[in-house]
Amino acid sequence: MQHKRYWVGVASRDHVMKAIQGGFAQLCHGKKAPLKRMNKGDWIIYYSPKVNLKENTPCQTFTALGKVVDHRIFQFDMENDFQPFRRHVHFIHSTEIPVRPLLPYLSFIKDEKRWGCSFRFGHFEISEKDFQLIAQKMVDGKGD
Repeated sequence: MQHKRYWVGVASRDHVMKAIQGGFAQLCHGKKAPLKRMNKGDWIIYYSPKVNLKENTPCQTFTALGKVVDHRIFQFDMENDFQPFRRHVHFIHSTEIPVRPLLPYLSFIKDEKRWGCSFRFGHFEISEKDFQLIAQKMVDGKGD
């Protein structure tokens, strides 16, 4: 049996809301590789650097919390022949929380002045301790 792993996915808030509504994870502009790294039972927290993909309004919040429910990776046929890869995720009720108050406590933030660099690859594994810290604040609804 594989051990549980914890992930951060990066997507604009508008895209995260679509993922919650549809019960799926889609990462790195629909690439398959990041989804293959995850397994059934893993957890994912979405971080949204901005509100909408096509605008630059900052969001800078953790926006969703979910668990990978199966091993299946599938393609979804969207408009304009775009067929991104997705995985089924069960999102739990949680509150969006700002990232900034957590910066001093997250081990994956190596430089608080350049903290945004940690999110630049769009998908990365985090420690259970970091996951628990973020998830607890999201579930409790206490982002500060």
